[in-house]
Amino acid sequence: MAERVKDTNEMIRQMRPALRDGSYHFVHVADTELAARAMLMSIASFAEDEGLSLILPSAALSELGLIDDMPMRCITLQVHSALDGVGLTAAVATVLAENGIPCNMVAAYHHDHAFVPAESAEEAVALLESIAG
Repeated sequence: MAERVKDTNEMIRQMRPALRDGSYHFVHVADTELAARAMLMSIASFAEDEGLSLILPSAALSELGLIDDMPMRCITLQVHSALDGVGLTAAVATVLAENGIPCNMVAAYHHDHAFVPAESAEEAVALLESIAG
């Protein structure tokens, strides 16, 4: 297992952005029965005051009968960033924002993941590669 990187410049330098296959959708599910089924298919979830928010692959969206009109692609930053590292999210969000690309960041245990609109995914990866050096 790679050692966690905490230094800001080193996290950015080592991020190695990788575009995951497929597209994903951010959805809200209030129905508890549907939420239980959807949870098994999700790649991430967050319990909000308004209900359960999930990130679902497109195939799951169709299977569950859910609708979303904003397909997103996931860019995984392959650096094993420290949970208490500072600056990686800011650097990613800043370069994408400066180029008009919306970004939803999800931090997980090993890696950070940037979700961007599907049509902007290739450009986003190129921008992230350019700041990684």
